[in-house]
Parts: sequence; structure tokens; C-alpha cells
Amino acid sequence: MCDLLVIDDDPDILLTYLDHAVSDLFQRIEVARTGKEGLELATRRKPTVILLDVYLPDISGLDVLQELRRVDGRRPILVITTSTATDTAIEAVKRGAFEYLIKPPEVAELRQVMVRALDVSRQMNVPALIADTEPMDDRADAIVGRCRAMRDVYKSIGQVADRDVTVLILGESGTGKELVARAIYQHSKRAQGPFLAVNCAAIPEGLLESELFGHEQGAFTGAVRRRIGKFEQCTGGTLFLDEVGDLSPATQGKVLRLLQEQHFERVGGTETIRTDVRVVAATNRDLETMVRNGLFRADLYYRLNVCEIQLPPLRERGSDLPLLVHHYLRRFRRELGKQVSQLVPEAMELLERYAWPGNVRELQNVIRQALLRATGDVLVPAYLPEHIRTAVLPKLPLPRVVGDSPKEMPVLEGFVRERLAAGSTDLAAEVARMVDLRLIPLVLAHTGGNQLRAAQILGVTRRTLRNKLRDLNLRIERTVGSDAEEDGDNDSASMQDT
Repeated sequence: MCDLLVIDDDPDILLTYLDHAVSDLFQRIEVARTGKEGLELATRRKPTVILLDVYLPDISGLDVLQELRRVDGRRPILVITTSTATDTAIEAVKRGAFEYLIKPPEVAELRQVMVRALDVSRQMNVPALIADTEPMDDRADAIVGRCRAMRDVYKSIGQVADRDVTVLILGESGTGKELVARAIYQHSKRAQGPFLAVNCAAIPEGLLESELFGHEQGAFTGAVRRRIGKFEQCTGGTLFLDEVGDLSPATQGKVLRLLQEQHFERVGGTETIRTDVRVVAATNRDLETMVRNGLFRADLYYRLNVCEIQLPPLRERGSDLPLLVHHYLRRFRRELGKQVSQLVPEAMELLERYAWPGNVRELQNVIRQALLRATGDVLVPAYLPEHIRTAVLPKLPLPRVVGDSPKEMPVLEGFVRERLAAGSTDLAAEVARMVDLRLIPLVLAHTGGNQLRAAQILGVTRRTLRNKLRDLNLRIERTVGSDAEEDGDNDSASMQDT
């Protein structure tokens, strides 16, 4: 539970509204009747959210806001006043207010704003731990995993977190892209500034530009007052643009200009607004293909992709699944008040044979559902959702080898049997690696060493092919005098395993 600090010289009526709207959201609501008392309580108590009146008897509420933001820029501050003056609202948001409310607030609006403030506070303050073993602090949002792909993710976070560059996080839905963005923010030089997230796919196209850049009064139907956008609110901090592949062409152009020049205009305005924001973007789309098809600006893609972090789907993470299952079992049993401390091997087998199209987010949902059904202290298969219990892996016969190399099939079968006997817990990745070690040199030999043509034959991007070459410790021997290919590769097809 969280604490709320109310800084208001006449709080009685406001506390009544808070009691009706948000009493279940906060463990404690404290009151300060002056600006000085509010600053002291905020420093000592460190509340999760602050509700601040503009008019105080000793200090201007806007000055209190500025001092609170100076001490800790990660704490959402809601400004409230009886004044309906637009200038006051604009100045409050410019100085870092999370939201601006008019007295008396509507109960529904007050609750909605508080819920959003709590979510933003969690994103900025709850640690996004990186753990290659099960973390002890199950209250933190941990990035859990120890497979090779996840170790590469951790390395990338460490390389870019403290460097003020844009980052593009790629991966399927549910793989944890926002968690990686928060880890980058929390380990960066901007960790004391704000962190705001915008889901570009969840906001209607007509409203997204206003959400990001703000708008002037009268800019469009329904724009009854000036609005400060996320880029302006997030000055000095980090803005996470989730599902950036869903941006419209017009919004892509404005984002590109902001990244290039760090200034913009509000919708319907002519005033140039300067900002200082680090952008971390994410998408589950193939932006390279979208660029080739003219659906995404190439110049914006290269601006966003200064550093790329690729998150693997859960089905390719091998032995990470049991680690994740036990982590979420510990975490959610505390949240749900359950005594479940372990699960039987049969339940784990069901989880391991499922394909997890929704990735880690789906796993979290399944563990929550199972714990809600569970009685006692052991999780058995009956508590798992039906679609997990009934998922069946097809038993396919080994394919009949057709072609010039029928002797290759026993090699694969023998390799699988050998790894099974060795107790492998990452067999799919090991088999894929073995296949790539044989397949990629053959395809590159066929293309004469041309990586672009080889990638097209393999059905992967050129970057993916290069990553595979690096991960497999393969290199292409360069030869002098070979004909230049259209993509600039002058490599022979001679492959060496280094």
C-alpha cells in the first residue's frame, strides 16, 4: 500500500472526496497545512503521491512544486486549486506537475488520475532488477533469465544505460519490453528525472499527436484549453514510446524532428518548445520490412535504432521457464495471500510443453489464475487453466530425407539422443545451433558469400544473419579480386568455425 500527502490549508472538504474516491488505494493519508510543513513531511515520509494546493498561506504552491521536483523528480505531484485560470494550469505542468485538478474534483476523475499517478510512480520507483537466478526480492519487477539471449540483453542494458542515446527494443508482445526500458532509465544519468510511457497503439491516431506534443486551445474540436504533451512534461527524463511502429506518417515526421533538434510546436501552435528528453522506443513489428515497404520512415528508424536490444520469445528461452515460474509463484502468492510454495512435477511438465504465444505476460496471467484456484500449499495440474492442461504437442514422425545427403538425418537423431542422455534443458536451442552450423555455410556457399542474398533465402534479415554468424563463431574468409555484389559483400563462401 502507498502513502498520499495532501498539502492544503483547508483540506476538510478535499479529504471527504478522497475518502470516497481513493481510500482503498492508500495505506495512509497525511495532511500538511502550509508549504513549509509539506516540504518537511515530503522529505521525511517520502509519500508515493502528493496532492498540492496552489494557494498556500506561506509559500506559493508553484514554488513548493518546484522544490519538491528538485528534491525528487520521480514523485507524481497533482496540483489542485479553485482557480480556473489557464495560465496557472500551464505553469504547474511546465514545472513538473503530473496533472492539474479543479476544486471540487469529480470523484470518478479523481480516482482515475490517482490510479494513473500510482502506475507512473511504480514505473519510476519499483526496481527493474536483472537476475540470472531467482531474485530474493519478489516485490521488485525483475528481469529473470540466464539463457544466452537474455545474457546478451543484460549486456546491452549495461552498455547503453548511462549513455544518452536512443534505444530500440524489439520483441514479441509480452516479452518484457517496458521492463527493459525501465531498467535502462533506472540505471541512467536521468534516473532522478521523470519516466513516462506512451502506448502508441492504444491511443487513437487523432489524439496521439496531442498526447505527445500537446495542443493549443481551439486547435481542433474539443480542445477547450491548452494541453501540455508528454515530451514537454518529460523534460530532463526518459520517454518510453511503446509500439512505435504504429505511429502515423505525420507523427513520425514530428518525432523525427524532435529527435534531431530537441524542439517542437504544440498542435495548432506556432511557439517553439524546447525540451531535453531521452527516447526509448519499442515495437513488436519488423521495422526493417516496414521501411522497405514504405510504411515507416527510414530516417526515423535510423534515429531510433542507435542501439538495438532484441528480446527473445519465451518459447526460445529453454531452462528459463522453471526459473520464471518459481519467481512468479513467490511473487503472486504474497499478493494474493496464498500459501502455495511449490508445484508438482506434472504441473511443471504441462507448463514446459506449452508454446506460450503470449510470452512472459501470459505466464504471469496463468500463474495468477492457478494461485486463485489453489487450496493448500502445493500447485497441482488441476489448478492450471484448461488450455494449458489440454495443450498437446504433436508426435510427428521423423521426416524421410530427400536429396543428396540422406546420411545427415542420423546425425541429427544421434545428436538429440546424446543431448537427452546428458540431461539437456535447452535442447531446442542446441538443435537450432547445430542446424545453423550446417545450414548457413551451405547457403553462403550457394550465394558465393553474398550475405544479403543468403539472408533472403533463409528468410531472415541481414542483421539477423550477421548476429548468427557472430553467435556461432563463424566468419567468412575475404578474398582479393572477387566481384563486388550489389549489397557490397565481397566475401567468398569459405567458412571457418573460429
